[in-house]
Parts: sequence; C-alpha cells; structure tokens
Amino acid sequence: MTVPMDSTAVERPAPPRAFRWLVLVLISLAMFGNYYIYDAVSPLADVLVQQLGFTDSDIGLLQGIYSLPNIVMVLIGGFIIDRLGTKKSTFIFAALCLLGAVITVSSGTLAVMAAGRLVFGLGAESLIVAVTTAIAKWFKGKELSFAFGINLTIARLGSFAALNSPSWASSYYGDWRSALMISVVFGVVCVAGAVLYWVLESGAEKKYRIGQAGATDKVVFSDIWKFGVSYWYIVALCITFYSAIFPFQTFAVKFFIDAHGTSREMGGFLSSMLTLFAMVATPLFGLLVDKVGKRALFMMFGSLLLVPVYLMMAYTQVSLYVPMAMMGIAFSLIPGIMWPAVSYLVDESKLGTAYGLMTLIQNIGLAGFNFLIGWANDASGASAANPDGYTTGMWIFSSLGLFGFLFAYLLRRRETGPHAHGLETIKA
Repeated sequence: MTVPMDSTAVERPAPPRAFRWLVLVLISLAMFGNYYIYDAVSPLADVLVQQLGFTDSDIGLLQGIYSLPNIVMVLIGGFIIDRLGTKKSTFIFAALCLLGAVITVSSGTLAVMAAGRLVFGLGAESLIVAVTTAIAKWFKGKELSFAFGINLTIARLGSFAALNSPSWASSYYGDWRSALMISVVFGVVCVAGAVLYWVLESGAEKKYRIGQAGATDKVVFSDIWKFGVSYWYIVALCITFYSAIFPFQTFAVKFFIDAHGTSREMGGFLSSMLTLFAMVATPLFGLLVDKVGKRALFMMFGSLLLVPVYLMMAYTQVSLYVPMAMMGIAFSLIPGIMWPAVSYLVDESKLGTAYGLMTLIQNIGLAGFNFLIGWANDASGASAANPDGYTTGMWIFSSLGLFGFLFAYLLRRRETGPHAHGLETIKA
C-alpha cells in the first residue's frame, strides 16, 4: 500500500511579486537602522571630545570595538542562522543592535559606551548575514541580484542619513546624548523591520511556496590550506582597502572641522560622498567589468586612487570635493569587483569558508586601524589648534593605499600567467 504524498506544499503558488518586494522593503528597514547606528559616532566625534573629554583614542575605541566580536561571530553566526532560521535570527540580531544603541546612550562614561558598541557589533554583522540569507530564500531565481542591490541601497541610505544628521537634525547636536538618541530611534526601526518580516513570512509559509536559504558563511578551517595564492592576494587587498576607508571615516568629520575649518554639516556631507558614489556607481562599474574583464587591473586603479587623496587633504588646500570624489570612485570600484572575484578563485563548495575567513580578517584590520589612528592622532596632538597632528594618520592611510596597489598588481601578474582563474577575461 502506497502512502499518498501530501500535495499541499507542492500545489502552493509562488509568492506574488508585489508580496516579495514588500518583504524586501521590510527586511531592508532592519539594514537601514543597522547602518545608521554604525555611522552615528563619526559626525559626533568633536562633540564627544568637547562635552565628555574623549580623546581620539577613545573615539577609535568606540568604532573599533564594533569589529572585535565579529572576529568570532563570523565563525558561529551561520550556525545560529541555520539552527534558528532567518525569522528568529534576524529578530535576535536586530534586538542586539537596538540594545547596543541603548547601552551606548545610557551613560557618558567610556566603558559603558564601549560596551554598548560591543553589543551592537555582536548583532550587526550577523544581521547582515541573516538578511542576505532571507533575501536568497525569497528571490532565488527571481531577480536575486536586483533584490540584493535594492537592499544594499536602502542600507546605505542609513549611512547617508547618519553622516548627514548634523544637517537635518542640527538641533540635536547641542548635546551628545540627544544626537545618539536618534540612533536609538533607528534601532527601533531596525527591530520593527525584523518583527514585520517575521509576521509576513510566518503568514506566507502557510499560503505560498518559499525557497530554501542558501548556505551561510561558516568557516571550515581545514579548507583554508586549499586556497590558492590569488585568493590570499584578494584577502590582503581587502584588509588594506577597508582599513584605509572606514577608520578614516571614523575621524573624517572631526578632521574636516579641525584641519579645514568646515562646519560639522559640511564635514558630514563630505564623508557621506563615499556612500553616494557607491550607491550610484557600483552597479555601473559592475556592468563595465562584466563587459571588459580586467578585474585585477581595475582594482589596481582603484587602489592607486587612494594613495594621493590623504596627502592632498593633509598638505594642500585643494577643494575637499576632489579627494573625496576620488575616494568615492575607489569605494565604488574595488568592493564591487573584489567580493565577486572570490567566486572565480575558490570552489563553490568552499565559498562560505572563503568569504567567512575574508570577513574575519577584514574585521581584525578595522579594529586594529581604528585603534592605531586614534592613538596616532593623540600622540601627534591632532586638534583644531594643531591640524598638522593629523598628518601621521594621513600617511598611514596613504601607505595602505600603496600596499593595496601592490597586492592588486601581484594579483594581476598571477592572473595573466599560467595560473590564471579568468579574472582578467570577460567570462570565467
């Protein structure tokens, strides 16, 4: 006697397109809040110095400590998502983001604020993985790349809003706590997006056929020894490039105010130019690279752009729009090529390990260079009274750009030789 199959799941229709896009918008709200909280410290740096007596080392600690838990979370975040599912894990990680924002604003002592940023970091990067996994469930085979692009655009709008908050929320910048309370509000938005996503998916599971999530980024250490030289050049480029960008943004607004006499509003806008460029130009550069190949060559060009920009800002009075535009081009060019390039170099079965390891090492660099630049600024006496004190940090950033160019050059040399993986050709 054969047991009839339960055909209800098979007969369920796919979710309507409008429903899928509603899910995407709601889950992207969580990313918007996440990105806002991350970038809330940078435009507030000078206020923290004035009102709480913080040093640049303290500012670097607040931003760098975010990356410390992610050195570990990249190892277990995927496991948590696999065990709990995307609905529960998205909510839990979003709640950690909100809790971190609340702890950060609860006290003006460095230890408490650093603890808040640590808790926020514990949830933030894992939230990104959970959201990415959820999008794969809903859009696999149906506009997946476009859905990822929309999600990233909404997320980056959170960064843009945070960096420009001195303009649209100027009345709150008279007090550090008032300014950081805005990040708590967006933390609530982050959790609300996660809750609404949970509600929608729970209801949809009873009515529609939803895809399975892809594999999450879990590190399998035994696979590390199987990666080739080109992969490690990409990893080296990753750590040097991101360490030259995000730690600079940590101090950018304060630097613009002290060294170039800008207003806080203008400093925030200048820093947000990186986000603007990335939102507009990254897809265009992606299309260009797909047409012509030459991926390592483009990454060489992007790295080379970073070498002069910091020295231009340190030693000249050139319009700040020029170096920030150059940084914006690099920030649009390299990440959009670098992360997909890994799929050319590593077997598909090991991509989770490759991306997980790359993210782990990236977070080590972000933490270390936030701490280093804060220490360098303090050691050199960087302030409005001594703007030359920022030059040590600018040389460090410029050197990172030079090392990035070197690694991209070594990658191109290998990928144009007998061990090539197709990075420099049009198709893999």
